Amino acid sequence: MASKKQALQRTYAQTRLLLALWDLGAGEQKVTKGQLGKRIVSKGQRMIDYQQIIEHLEADGAITTTKKGATVSYTITTPTGVNTLRNGLSNKEFKFDKNVGAWVANALLLLLRQSHPAPSTPEIKASESTNSKLIVSYEEFKSVLLEVYSLLDNQYNFDNLVPIYRLRREIGKRVERGKFNQWLVEMQADDILQLISGEIPDFTADKQEDSILIPGTQLRSYAKRLV
Repeated sequence: MASKKQALQRTYAQTRLLLALWDLGAGEQKVTKGQLGKRIVSKGQRMIDYQQIIEHLEADGAITTTKKGATVSYTITTPTGVNTLRNGLSNKEFKFDKNVGAWVANALLLLLRQSHPAPSTPEIKASESTNSKLIVSYEEFKSVLLEVYSLLDNQYNFDNLVPIYRLRREIGKRVERGKFNQWLVEMQADDILQLISGEIPDFTADKQEDSILIPGTQLRSYAKRLV
């Protein structure tokens, strides 16, 4: 009985860890050890308590670990990591043992929507529809961003109000951070997009950082397409 309880506790911790990686990384982005710790480490725990689980998941190919200097980052893999997460959630004996935060509910919604997309909107990742070459001009950026915007808006039912951090993370390293900000503001000046302030569910520091701050104004967290 004790071993079964321990197994369930391990499954709970593992599933919660994968769910946090899924939410923070939108399925593909790297998540730093510090960011992950803020999500999963409960009172009385330490990040080191999850080390065996991390090593186990890495050995199974469910996550990858990247080290750059003193910074350690994790990424949930596709499809292995996502399937492991879904299997954990599908376990009939698995349940959350206390009230869960908004981030858990939102991450589950995101996973559910990606698992069961609307019939008229096949699940397509923006990264699959655009190549990986660098974006070097405003015209190219505009074309790529509008394509990514449409895919995200259709796939996740954002109702023409797409979080800027999602746009930035989908385009990823194809454009320099400063250029992304500059060209996004330029698209607003050209009346293509409207950049809007507003609170995003579970608006963590990294999501705020990946939004856009226009000097002299509030942080802009959403983009609304005007054309």
